[in-house]
Amino acid sequence: MIRNLNFTIDESLNNQKKIGLIVLASDYTIDEEFRKLFPIANLDYYQARIENSPIITPETLSAMKLKISSTLKLILPGDKLDIVGYGCTSATVVLGEEEIFSSIKSVHPNAKCTTPISAALKAFEIFDVKNIAVITPYTENVNIYISEYIKKSGYNISAFGSFNEKRDPVVASIDSNSIVNGVKETIKDKKIDMVFISCTSIKFIDFVPQLEKLIGIPVTTSNHAMAWHCMRLGGVKNKLPNLGQLFLK
Repeated sequence: MIRNLNFTIDESLNNQKKIGLIVLASDYTIDEEFRKLFPIANLDYYQARIENSPIITPETLSAMKLKISSTLKLILPGDKLDIVGYGCTSATVVLGEEEIFSSIKSVHPNAKCTTPISAALKAFEIFDVKNIAVITPYTENVNIYISEYIKKSGYNISAFGSFNEKRDPVVASIDSNSIVNGVKETIKDKKIDMVFISCTSIKFIDFVPQLEKLIGIPVTTSNHAMAWHCMRLGGVKNKLPNLGQLFLK
């Protein structure tokens, strides 16, 4: 005979706000960088991987459109998510934020939504900047979408540099020195208010403060900006100076 056991509930989990993070199947980086921040102040994240090609082109990015809602359903089925982040900068500019948010709202209608580009644009707004330097790993056919999206949002791209690499495994292996040198080379002799390093596969969150000190202006990356935005959307106002100027906002 099986004995019936009584139990009580730990209410701390019920009081915790939840981030649902849709991560590309080919992404080597975002989970590692988010885990450095969460859980924090009753805010944690849970993720599911969306099927995608490791070769980044407008066509492969567009192919994720019909998979967003079904992937989101894999994160804590039956529970409420307070914030949902779609972890792909390039797919967001190809598909549009409205398309991404509509897919998210079809599963979690009351969730607050973000993407890396949404978060980056919010960061530009917070710093009240106009002239942006953009660094990407993408090839020209994707860079065009990034450039037009940022300019359409009201910002000047005063400098643009790219590693011109379309394979996610290679992008994830680009070292910090290459990124620092790439930024310095791109912004040399240019009037720049802020640097945005695009792509969730880029590993750089630990080096943002170092680069800011080197070039004297704010810096953010796709993961850096979206993690900050998730925190602020969740009502967490913690200031984390070890992560650079954005996390003081």
